[in-house]
Amino acid sequence: MIQISALPAFTDNYIWLLQDHSTQRCAVVDPGDAAPVQAWLDAHPDWVLSDILITHHHHDHVGGVQALKNATNATVYGPASENIPARDQALNDNDQISVLGWDFDVYAVPGHTLGHIAYYHHGLLFCGDTLFAAGCGRLFEGTPAQMHHSLGRLAALPEDTLVYCTHEYTLSNLKFAVAVEPGNPDIAARLEKVSRQRSEGIMTLPSTLALEKLTNPFLRTAETSVKQKADERNGQRNQTPSEVFAALRAWKDTF
Repeated sequence: MIQISALPAFTDNYIWLLQDHSTQRCAVVDPGDAAPVQAWLDAHPDWVLSDILITHHHHDHVGGVQALKNATNATVYGPASENIPARDQALNDNDQISVLGWDFDVYAVPGHTLGHIAYYHHGLLFCGDTLFAAGCGRLFEGTPAQMHHSLGRLAALPEDTLVYCTHEYTLSNLKFAVAVEPGNPDIAARLEKVSRQRSEGIMTLPSTLALEKLTNPFLRTAETSVKQKADERNGQRNQTPSEVFAALRAWKDTF
């Protein structure tokens, strides 16, 4: 069995740590800072960092890669079309890799960045800054249509899939979700739970796709209530779910 835990970094990042207890090898996802990973390795000298998985090129996801590569010679995986430090294996859509004995499917999910990828192993999704708990990433490079399509690909995975995104944004995202769907009881219940968790310093991840489909407005663009609120917000009739998504994302950017 592989154990998954979080190494906090910066103010709200999580570096995901995967441990294979049968081999004492481990992997990390999106180490924007080498220090938390190196501190964990120093505290567990019998463990070897063998793999580093990168979803996209932003500094808070790749800033620690070179130092970790130098210290451990771990294999670095990352998107082929982005500049990833010390990358050993360039990945494209529909590639498959084996890490710690687990097979991962690679999904191209452009939107936040143009080359962003996600890693999926049955029941587990490492999605970087594409899908967040109750939200999604900003569109720094891609278009609303690209991001809407990317989210749709991820939403089509099994509903019990655990969602390992890389930021603790859940509380602020849910406050926006309530503004979009004030009558949604699932969002209200989740907001109450997450508010309690954060007040106690408890992390809110991973989520599940089932929960996201109930409470994440960016996965609910086909819902009548969401469309009506988006229409009201930007004063036009959004004809397609992609247009609803664009209206929501623009609203969230100023929320």
